[in-house]
Amino acid sequence: DEAVALDRKSNELLIELYAKLTPWHKTQVARHPDRPHFIDYRDSLFTDFVNLAGDRYFAEDFAIQAGFARLDGQPVAVIGQEKGRGVTEKVRRNFGMPKPEGYRKAKRLMELAERFSLPVFTFIDTPGAYPGIDSEERGISEAIARNLAIMSHLRTPIICTVIGEGSSGGALGIGVGDHLCMLQYSTYFVISPEGCANIIWKTSDKAPEAAEAMGLTSDVLTDLGIVDAMIEEPLGGAHRDPDLMAERVAAHLAQQLDELSLLDTDALLKRRYDRLMAIGN
Repeated sequence: DEAVALDRKSNELLIELYAKLTPWHKTQVARHPDRPHFIDYRDSLFTDFVNLAGDRYFAEDFAIQAGFARLDGQPVAVIGQEKGRGVTEKVRRNFGMPKPEGYRKAKRLMELAERFSLPVFTFIDTPGAYPGIDSEERGISEAIARNLAIMSHLRTPIICTVIGEGSSGGALGIGVGDHLCMLQYSTYFVISPEGCANIIWKTSDKAPEAAEAMGLTSDVLTDLGIVDAMIEEPLGGAHRDPDLMAERVAAHLAQQLDELSLLDTDALLKRRYDRLMAIGN
Protein backbone atom coordinates (compact mmCIF):
# COMPACT_ATOMS: atom_id res chain seq x y z
CA ASP A 1 0.00 0.00 0.00
CA GLU A 2 2.83 2.37 0.81
CA ALA A 3 4.47 1.65 -2.57
CA VAL A 4 1.19 2.31 -4.41
CA ALA A 5 0.70 5.55 -2.50
CA LEU A 6 4.28 6.60 -3.32
CA ASP A 7 3.79 5.85 -7.02
CA ARG A 8 0.57 7.82 -7.03
CA LYS A 9 2.28 10.76 -5.36
CA SER A 10 5.16 10.61 -7.86
CA ASN A 11 2.72 10.60 -10.76
CA GLU A 12 0.87 13.57 -9.32
CA LEU A 13 4.12 15.49 -9.00
CA LEU A 14 5.09 14.61 -12.57
CA ILE A 15 1.71 15.77 -13.87
CA GLU A 16 2.08 19.04 -11.98
CA LEU A 17 5.64 19.49 -13.23
CA TYR A 18 4.89 18.78 -16.90
CA ALA A 19 1.87 21.11 -16.80
CA LYS A 20 4.32 23.93 -16.05
CA LEU A 21 6.76 23.15 -18.85
CA THR A 22 7.66 26.18 -20.96
CA PRO A 23 8.18 25.89 -24.75
CA TRP A 24 11.93 25.89 -24.07
CA HIS A 25 11.59 22.97 -21.67
CA LYS A 26 9.48 21.08 -24.22
CA THR A 27 12.26 21.62 -26.75
CA GLN A 28 14.62 19.80 -24.40
CA VAL A 29 12.13 16.94 -23.96
CA ALA A 30 11.93 16.64 -27.77
CA ARG A 31 15.73 16.33 -27.81
CA HIS A 32 15.94 13.87 -24.90
CA PRO A 33 18.71 11.30 -25.64
CA ASP A 34 16.45 8.39 -24.66
CA ARG A 35 13.50 9.54 -26.76
CA PRO A 36 12.37 6.87 -29.28
CA HIS A 37 13.81 7.40 -32.76
CA PHE A 38 12.36 6.59 -36.16
CA ILE A 39 13.91 3.11 -36.20
CA ASP A 40 12.19 2.34 -32.89
CA TYR A 41 8.79 3.26 -34.34
CA ARG A 42 9.56 1.48 -37.59
CA ASP A 43 10.24 -1.77 -35.77
CA SER A 44 7.23 -1.39 -33.44
CA LEU A 45 4.60 -0.23 -35.92
CA PHE A 46 5.50 -2.02 -39.14
CA THR A 47 6.40 -5.53 -40.26
CA ASP A 48 8.36 -6.89 -43.22
CA PHE A 49 10.34 -3.67 -43.68
CA VAL A 50 12.57 -3.68 -46.77
CA ASN A 51 15.14 -0.90 -46.85
CA LEU A 52 15.81 0.86 -50.16
CA ALA A 53 19.16 2.63 -50.44
CA GLY A 54 20.54 5.36 -52.67
CA ASP A 55 19.12 8.18 -54.75
CA ARG A 56 20.41 6.92 -58.13
CA TYR A 57 22.37 10.19 -58.49
CA PHE A 58 25.11 10.30 -55.87
CA ALA A 59 25.09 8.07 -52.79
CA GLU A 60 23.24 6.58 -49.86
CA ASP A 61 22.25 8.98 -47.06
CA PHE A 62 21.98 7.23 -43.70
CA ALA A 63 20.18 10.20 -42.11
CA ILE A 64 17.02 9.12 -43.96
CA GLN A 65 15.74 5.55 -43.90
CA ALA A 66 13.20 4.62 -46.55
CA GLY A 67 11.55 1.43 -47.69
CA PHE A 68 8.42 -0.65 -48.01
CA ALA A 69 6.68 -2.41 -45.13
CA ARG A 70 3.27 -3.56 -43.89
CA LEU A 71 0.95 -1.84 -41.44
CA ASP A 72 -1.58 -4.34 -40.10
CA GLY A 73 -0.88 -6.43 -43.19
CA GLN A 74 -1.36 -3.57 -45.68
CA PRO A 75 1.64 -2.67 -47.89
CA VAL A 76 2.87 0.88 -47.27
CA ALA A 77 5.89 3.11 -47.92
CA VAL A 78 7.80 4.33 -44.85
CA ILE A 79 10.28 7.23 -44.73
CA GLY A 80 11.94 8.61 -41.60
CA GLN A 81 14.80 10.72 -40.35
CA GLU A 82 17.16 8.89 -38.00
CA LYS A 83 19.65 10.61 -35.66
CA GLY A 84 21.33 7.44 -34.42
CA ARG A 85 22.54 6.51 -30.93
CA GLY A 86 26.13 6.52 -29.73
CA VAL A 87 28.94 8.56 -31.24
CA THR A 88 29.76 6.21 -34.13
CA GLU A 89 26.13 5.82 -35.20
CA LYS A 90 25.41 9.54 -34.84
CA VAL A 91 28.35 10.41 -37.09
CA ARG A 92 27.29 7.77 -39.63
CA ARG A 93 23.79 9.27 -39.73
CA ASN A 94 25.11 12.84 -39.69
CA PHE A 95 23.16 13.52 -36.49
CA GLY A 96 19.89 13.24 -38.39
CA MET A 97 20.73 16.04 -40.84
CA PRO A 98 19.99 14.78 -44.37
CA LYS A 99 21.91 15.85 -47.44
CA PRO A 100 20.41 16.25 -50.95
CA GLU A 101 20.76 12.55 -51.69
CA GLY A 102 18.57 11.75 -48.68
CA TYR A 103 15.70 13.86 -49.97
CA ARG A 104 16.15 12.51 -53.50
CA LYS A 105 16.00 8.98 -52.09
CA ALA A 106 12.75 9.91 -50.31
CA LYS A 107 11.40 11.34 -53.57
CA ARG A 108 12.29 8.13 -55.41
CA LEU A 109 10.41 6.06 -52.86
CA MET A 110 7.37 8.33 -52.93
CA GLU A 111 7.17 8.08 -56.70
CA LEU A 112 7.37 4.29 -56.43
CA ALA A 113 4.59 4.37 -53.83
CA GLU A 114 2.43 6.42 -56.17
CA ARG A 115 3.07 3.98 -59.01
CA PHE A 116 1.87 1.04 -56.91
CA SER A 117 -0.89 2.97 -55.06
CA LEU A 118 0.72 2.58 -51.65
CA PRO A 119 0.10 5.08 -48.81
CA VAL A 120 3.16 6.96 -47.56
CA PHE A 121 4.10 7.43 -43.89
CA THR A 122 6.84 9.90 -42.99
CA PHE A 123 8.45 10.41 -39.57
CA ILE A 124 10.12 13.75 -38.87
CA ASP A 125 12.99 14.14 -36.39
CA THR A 126 15.80 16.43 -37.49
CA PRO A 127 17.66 19.55 -36.35
CA GLY A 128 17.57 20.58 -40.02
CA ALA A 129 18.95 19.68 -43.41
CA TYR A 130 22.76 19.58 -43.48
CA PRO A 131 24.08 23.09 -44.33
CA GLY A 132 27.65 22.09 -45.24
CA ILE A 133 29.45 23.09 -48.43
CA ASP A 134 29.12 19.63 -50.02
CA SER A 135 25.38 19.69 -49.35
CA GLU A 136 25.05 23.10 -50.97
CA GLU A 137 27.17 22.02 -53.93
CA ARG A 138 24.80 19.14 -54.65
CA GLY A 139 21.69 21.31 -54.42
CA ILE A 140 20.07 20.87 -51.01
CA SER A 141 17.58 23.70 -51.61
CA GLU A 142 16.53 22.27 -54.97
CA ALA A 143 16.16 18.77 -53.53
CA ILE A 144 13.86 19.99 -50.74
CA ALA A 145 11.87 22.24 -53.08
CA ARG A 146 11.32 19.39 -55.52
CA ASN A 147 10.04 17.18 -52.68
CA LEU A 148 7.58 19.88 -51.63
CA ALA A 149 6.25 20.09 -55.18
CA ILE A 150 5.97 16.33 -55.60
CA MET A 151 4.34 15.69 -52.21
CA SER A 152 1.77 18.42 -52.83
CA HIS A 153 0.27 16.46 -55.74
CA LEU A 154 1.33 12.85 -55.10
CA ARG A 155 -1.63 10.66 -56.01
CA THR A 156 -1.64 8.55 -52.87
CA PRO A 157 -2.31 9.30 -49.17
CA ILE A 158 0.54 10.86 -47.18
CA ILE A 159 0.55 10.92 -43.38
CA CYS A 160 3.34 12.82 -41.61
CA THR A 161 4.29 12.51 -37.93
CA VAL A 162 6.70 14.71 -35.95
CA ILE A 163 8.25 12.39 -33.36
CA GLY A 164 11.04 14.66 -32.04
CA GLU A 165 12.23 17.99 -33.34
CA GLY A 166 11.07 19.14 -36.75
CA SER A 167 13.29 21.98 -37.83
CA SER A 168 13.21 24.19 -40.92
CA GLY A 169 13.22 22.91 -44.50
CA GLY A 170 14.85 19.73 -43.28
CA ALA A 171 11.51 18.78 -41.74
CA LEU A 172 9.39 20.12 -44.59
CA GLY A 173 11.31 18.01 -47.10
CA ILE A 174 9.29 14.97 -45.97
CA GLY A 175 6.50 16.88 -44.20
CA VAL A 176 3.89 17.83 -46.80
CA GLY A 177 0.84 15.58 -46.80
CA ASP A 178 -2.81 14.95 -46.10
CA HIS A 179 -2.42 14.73 -42.32
CA LEU A 180 0.26 16.17 -40.06
CA CYS A 181 0.36 15.04 -36.43
CA MET A 182 2.79 15.70 -33.62
CA LEU A 183 3.68 13.87 -30.47
CA GLN A 184 2.75 15.93 -27.42
CA TYR A 185 6.27 17.05 -26.54
CA SER A 186 7.69 17.21 -30.04
CA THR A 187 8.48 20.59 -31.62
CA TYR A 188 8.10 22.03 -35.11
CA PHE A 189 9.77 25.28 -36.12
CA VAL A 190 11.30 27.26 -38.96
CA ILE A 191 14.58 27.68 -37.06
CA SER A 192 15.90 26.43 -33.74
CA PRO A 193 15.36 28.68 -30.70
CA GLU A 194 19.14 29.07 -30.45
CA GLY A 195 19.37 30.15 -34.09
CA CYS A 196 16.46 32.55 -33.72
CA ALA A 197 18.02 34.09 -30.59
CA ASN A 198 21.35 34.55 -32.35
CA ILE A 199 19.65 36.40 -35.21
CA ILE A 200 17.37 38.61 -33.10
CA TRP A 201 19.43 39.19 -29.93
CA LYS A 202 22.92 38.20 -31.15
CA THR A 203 23.20 35.64 -28.36
CA SER A 204 21.92 32.10 -27.80
CA ASP A 205 21.33 32.95 -24.14
CA LYS A 206 17.93 34.28 -25.24
CA ALA A 207 16.85 30.88 -26.62
CA PRO A 208 14.12 30.40 -23.95
CA GLU A 209 12.57 33.76 -24.90
CA ALA A 210 12.78 32.84 -28.58
CA ALA A 211 11.08 29.50 -27.95
CA GLU A 212 8.25 31.27 -26.13
CA ALA A 213 7.72 33.71 -29.01
CA MET A 214 7.98 31.16 -31.83
CA GLY A 215 4.98 28.99 -30.92
CA LEU A 216 6.82 25.75 -31.67
CA THR A 217 4.87 23.34 -29.45
CA SER A 218 2.18 20.88 -30.52
CA ASP A 219 -0.65 22.57 -28.59
CA VAL A 220 0.02 25.99 -30.14
CA LEU A 221 0.46 24.63 -33.66
CA THR A 222 -2.72 22.57 -33.36
CA ASP A 223 -4.66 25.65 -32.25
CA LEU A 224 -3.27 27.56 -35.24
CA GLY A 225 -4.41 24.83 -37.63
CA ILE A 226 -0.89 24.11 -38.89
CA VAL A 227 -0.91 20.69 -37.24
CA ASP A 228 -3.98 18.45 -37.55
CA ALA A 229 -3.63 16.44 -34.35
CA MET A 230 -1.55 15.99 -31.21
CA ILE A 231 -0.84 12.48 -29.92
CA GLU A 232 -0.65 12.41 -26.13
CA GLU A 233 2.58 11.04 -24.70
CA PRO A 234 2.93 8.81 -21.63
CA LEU A 235 3.47 10.54 -18.31
CA GLY A 236 6.95 12.06 -18.42
CA GLY A 237 7.40 11.77 -22.18
CA ALA A 238 7.66 9.10 -24.87
CA HIS A 239 10.98 7.84 -23.49
CA ARG A 240 9.28 6.84 -20.23
CA ASP A 241 7.10 4.22 -21.96
CA PRO A 242 8.11 3.64 -25.59
CA ASP A 243 5.77 0.67 -26.02
CA LEU A 244 2.71 2.67 -24.96
CA MET A 245 3.78 5.54 -27.19
CA ALA A 246 4.12 3.18 -30.15
CA GLU A 247 0.62 1.82 -29.48
CA ARG A 248 -0.85 5.31 -29.52
CA VAL A 249 0.97 6.26 -32.71
CA ALA A 250 -0.11 3.03 -34.41
CA ALA A 251 -3.76 3.55 -33.47
CA HIS A 252 -3.70 7.14 -34.72
CA LEU A 253 -2.02 6.31 -38.02
CA ALA A 254 -4.38 3.39 -38.69
CA GLN A 255 -7.40 5.61 -38.03
CA GLN A 256 -6.15 8.34 -40.35
CA LEU A 257 -5.33 5.85 -43.09
CA ASP A 258 -8.84 4.39 -42.87
CA GLU A 259 -10.36 7.86 -43.25
CA LEU A 260 -8.14 8.88 -46.15
CA SER A 261 -8.72 5.57 -47.93
CA LEU A 262 -12.42 6.44 -48.26
CA LEU A 263 -11.55 9.34 -50.61
CA ASP A 264 -10.99 8.92 -54.32
CA THR A 265 -7.77 10.38 -55.71
CA ASP A 266 -9.25 13.65 -56.98
CA ALA A 267 -11.01 14.29 -53.67
CA LEU A 268 -7.81 13.44 -51.80
CA LEU A 269 -5.76 15.94 -53.82
CA LYS A 270 -8.38 18.67 -53.45
CA ARG A 271 -8.50 18.10 -49.69
CA ARG A 272 -4.71 18.27 -49.51
CA TYR A 273 -4.63 21.47 -51.57
CA ASP A 274 -7.30 23.12 -49.43
CA ARG A 275 -5.44 22.10 -46.27
CA LEU A 276 -2.17 23.61 -47.46
CA MET A 277 -3.80 26.83 -48.70
CA ALA A 278 -5.61 27.30 -45.37
CA ILE A 279 -2.35 27.58 -43.43
CA GLY A 280 -1.92 31.16 -42.31
CA ASN A 281 -5.54 32.20 -42.85
